[in-house]
Amino acid sequence: MPALFQHETVLRGAVIEHLAFRAGGALIGGVFLDGTLGGGGHAEGLLEATPETSSVVGIDRDPAALAAARTRLAPFGARFRAVHGTYADMGDVVAGLPPLAGIVLDLGVSSPQLDHADRGFSFQKDGPVDMRMDSSQGPTAAELIETTPEDELTTIIGRLGEEPRARRIARAIKAGARWTSTLALADTVARASGYRNSRTHPATRTFQALRMAVNDELGQLERGLAAALPLLAPGGRLAVISFHSLEDRAVKQRFRTWAGVGTPRDAYGHPVTPPLGRDVVRKGIAGAKAEPGNPRARSARLRVFEKAGELASTHLDPSSPPPPNTTGPDRQDLRRPA
Repeated sequence: MPALFQHETVLRGAVIEHLAFRAGGALIGGVFLDGTLGGGGHAEGLLEATPETSSVVGIDRDPAALAAARTRLAPFGARFRAVHGTYADMGDVVAGLPPLAGIVLDLGVSSPQLDHADRGFSFQKDGPVDMRMDSSQGPTAAELIETTPEDELTTIIGRLGEEPRARRIARAIKAGARWTSTLALADTVARASGYRNSRTHPATRTFQALRMAVNDELGQLERGLAAALPLLAPGGRLAVISFHSLEDRAVKQRFRTWAGVGTPRDAYGHPVTPPLGRDVVRKGIAGAKAEPGNPRARSARLRVFEKAGELASTHLDPSSPPPPNTTGPDRQDLRRPA
């Protein structure tokens, strides 16, 4: 696998346990979707654990991730398909396929993206102020900063980064020249923030906010969650790994709503609208407890929702007609061997 995406997959075992197995250890087959493919760790685990009639469709908007996953999962042949795109558009990607047995979303930036300075995500290694997960399209973080008014930049840093000193940081960023260096930007943020002896780098929350804004991460999450449930077969499961409170809160609230928690009840205490399924792990699975030896899992939390009904095993028939080629040059890859 290309060195760019060599890393330890977060909560791989827990994801496989909850997607590929059910009560009593029954093994589940069918079509699975990895909406945030990365280097292919979760997809590989699903392919290894499930019957040979099962298959995995993987989506990622990072061409480097797709290349790494295709190399890693080539031994599985037609059981694996890789698609260039975003998981928010998963409905278009799997159009024409059977209902899904499971979906996994591993949110946020991947550790290989952080580790390579030329991607512009890191405040510890110098690189361009880019931060795009798909470097082939959309404005960079530098362009976002340049075109965003100070008040709006303050809102972005305060909301997406949950940064209490957002205004002074935004003012200092806007006062600077056109940003070409992540280290220079991080130094400006650190000096403007006034933090001393912080446990984390003073630029951590600001860089998170800029990255999330550049990649529309919360918007992608909301659209992805809305698209996921209708695509699942009865009894199918959605597993979501989040890495900070904004993501986890959105997932938790959506799962509670689907499960009927807090919805109106009739005179007998029954929900007026029947629940759409159940929250499998009510408080989620904390990465720090499940994988204490994996530093990348420290802030991770896995939540799993099961759609109402009983899952009937399905499989991808490689000879069936391909779904329509929607957007992006690699959409046709859905039906081609990796």
